[in-house]
Amino acid sequence: MKLLVVEDDVDVGLALTEELRHSYAVDWAVNKTTGLYQARINPYDLLIFDLTLPDGNGLELCNQVRADGISTPILMLTATNSAEDKVAALDAGADDYVTKPFHLPELKARIRALLRRPEQVIPKVVEIDDLKVDLVNRTVSRGNQDIILRRKQFDLLEFLLRHPNQVLSRGTILEHVWEGDADGFSNIVDVHIKYLRDKIDKPFSRHLIHTVSGVGYKLQKP
Repeated sequence: MKLLVVEDDVDVGLALTEELRHSYAVDWAVNKTTGLYQARINPYDLLIFDLTLPDGNGLELCNQVRADGISTPILMLTATNSAEDKVAALDAGADDYVTKPFHLPELKARIRALLRRPEQVIPKVVEIDDLKVDLVNRTVSRGNQDIILRRKQFDLLEFLLRHPNQVLSRGTILEHVWEGDADGFSNIVDVHIKYLRDKIDKPFSRHLIHTVSGVGYKLQKP
């Protein structure tokens, strides 16, 4: 699983990322601007935001991420134990919070708890525009029309749905959908994107799958 840590304190950031890298892949950003950029272009399983950042704060970052439609769980690090800060963090879209200085085993336990709750990150039935996807029964419809997808086509659509509005590179899609079981230099991702577009986009006036030239693809409401 992949985590993003946004923490401007170098000592805290180094210690935290080094510890977490024993169990996860971890990216580290030192300000709000870089953190927001990373959250938008990479599919993470958990976001960890410090409340105080040099170019803003974690609440603003949390609000912007949620406004972008990114539903990844967020753990907020707060410098005080005040009820106001905790309420503000939860109201901004955070799923949990830890007070600094934190006890590392507690922080790791809270991370594990958030990563065990995928049902709270994305519902069992997902709708974007008039596209409706039942992730449990693996059924797809758009408008009043049922759409039949092959297994890998559905897996690809589900991955796009789990990261709406985020640009996903071909390598990222290959790693998560095919789990490395494909030639990295093949065009398998492009071929399956075409198959998917033929079924959920081409017959309809509004397109949901968008190409970001030179980068990859994203699923976004028109």
